[in-house]
Amino acid sequence: MITRLLYLARHGEQDDAATESPETGLSERGRRQARLLGERLRGRPFAAVHHGPLRRAAETAELVAASLPGVPVYATELAGDHLPHDTDPADLPPAYADFLGQFSAAERGDGPRVTAAAVRRFAGPVAGGTDGAGGVEPVRELVVTHSFLIAWLVRHALDAPERRWLGLNQHNAGLTVIRYGPAAPPNLIAFNDVAHLPPELRGTGLPPDYLV
Repeated sequence: MITRLLYLARHGEQDDAATESPETGLSERGRRQARLLGERLRGRPFAAVHHGPLRRAAETAELVAASLPGVPVYATELAGDHLPHDTDPADLPPAYADFLGQFSAAERGDGPRVTAAAVRRFAGPVAGGTDGAGGVEPVRELVVTHSFLIAWLVRHALDAPERRWLGLNQHNAGLTVIRYGPAAPPNLIAFNDVAHLPPELRGTGLPPDYLV
């Protein structure tokens, strides 16, 4: 088994946050965020870039990949914007319970199935080869996705209760990195890192009362 370094990035700021249509692309700020994320990742030997099918994720991945010449880019439903878990709203704060109540029965069924498949695909060491003493380089993959999947993968890596994906909100173009080694639990290396963004491009994508 070979160590996987999984880089997770939320898409850049979208053009019209009020609509969130599948066809909603990036704002100019979002495009700047994506380009700077690409610069941050330039030179790292990625095996692949994966992105969800929505336009805002695809555009972000395209702009990031411009700094990663030769790295293949793949669209996958596994990196889409899905409800990751049919969380029981009982005993949750009212705001969380109201939030969960907006999802349909189909979304509560389909989202967790796709998310479970994403965990099987991305969360864990890579099969084959020998890690450690053999000096094999980790396999680096970048997934450009949405806040829900990043929150779920962080929760999964920390072995936290399932409901704890709620409240893990991601900055647009924020970077999270998880290390999956063959002989140890997952290691959360970075979470919601926006060091590549100047102050005026930080804080987008968060609820207004989260800003500090």
